Amino acid sequence: MDIGKIGAFCFLDGMPAEESAAFCRRVERMGYKVLWAPEAWGRDPFAQGGYLLAKTDRLIYATGIANIWARDPVAMAASAKTLAEAAEGRFILGIGVSHRSLVEEVRSHKYTKPYSYMKDYIPQMRSALYRSVTPKTEPPLVIAALHPKMLALAASEARGTHTAFCLPEHTKRAREVLGPDAWVCPSVMSILERDATKARTRARQQLSFYANQENYQRIFLAQGFSRADFANGCSDHLVDSFITWGSEERIRERIDAHLAAGANHVCLMPLSCDKPELPDERTLEAFAHSVV
Repeated sequence: MDIGKIGAFCFLDGMPAEESAAFCRRVERMGYKVLWAPEAWGRDPFAQGGYLLAKTDRLIYATGIANIWARDPVAMAASAKTLAEAAEGRFILGIGVSHRSLVEEVRSHKYTKPYSYMKDYIPQMRSALYRSVTPKTEPPLVIAALHPKMLALAASEARGTHTAFCLPEHTKRAREVLGPDAWVCPSVMSILERDATKARTRARQQLSFYANQENYQRIFLAQGFSRADFANGCSDHLVDSFITWGSEERIRERIDAHLAAGANHVCLMPLSCDKPELPDERTLEAFAHSVV
C-alpha cells in the first residue's frame, strides 16, 4: 500500500454527509492518497468509512484512531474486515486507547491499565471469529503510541504508529524503536494564518481539550514542557510548539523536520480560523504537490 509522504487528517463531523463525500473527492483530486479520520463524540468511523470509500475511487481511508474501548475486539475485527473486503487496498485500521474522559465520562467504561488493555486486545482481535467473505489482504494495523511501552507494542504487533502532539524528537525515537521498515505517521496540526493573535486563539481552541487529558499531559511533560504550560489556556510556548501556524514555509519546515527525523508519512491536519468546525482546504491545496 502506497500511502505517500503527506496525508490529510481531518475531522468531518462539521459537514453533512454529502458535503463530506464531496470534500473527500476534492482531496482525492488534489492527489492525497490517505484521509485519516478521528473518532471522538461524532460519527462512527467505520460507518463513515464505508460511505466515503463508496463515494471515492482511489482514496485510502484510515481510522485515526478508532477507540478500542468503544467496541470489543470481535466488533473491531469485523468492522475492519468489512471495509477491507469492500474496498480492497483502501483501508487502514488505526486504533488507540483514547482518553479517560472520553472513555469514562462519555462512554461509562472503566479506563483501567490502558497499555495492558491494548496488549490483550490485539491478539483477541486477530483471533476473532469472522464467518464472512474475508479480504484478500488484512488491513494494515497502526497503533496510536506516545510512550515507550506502547511504541514497543506497535513495533512488535503493528504496521506502525500514528502519533499526535509529538515533536520531531519523538518521531526520531519512534523510528529507533520501530525499526527501518515500519510506518511512522506523526500528525502536524497547522494553521495557515500569519496573524499571531488570530492563529493562537484558534490553536488554543484545539489544545484546550488535550491539555487537560492526563495521557497528553504526560507526553507534553516527557518532551520538556512543565505543568505551568497547561495553565491559563496554555502558554504561547506550548501553543507554538504543537500547532504550527504562519506561512506555508513554516508549515513546510515542520513537515520536513518530521520526515528528516524518520517519519515516512505526515498526517496534515489543516485547522481553519474562520470556520473552526471545518478543515482548511487552502492548506491541503498548498501541500498537494508534496504528497507523493
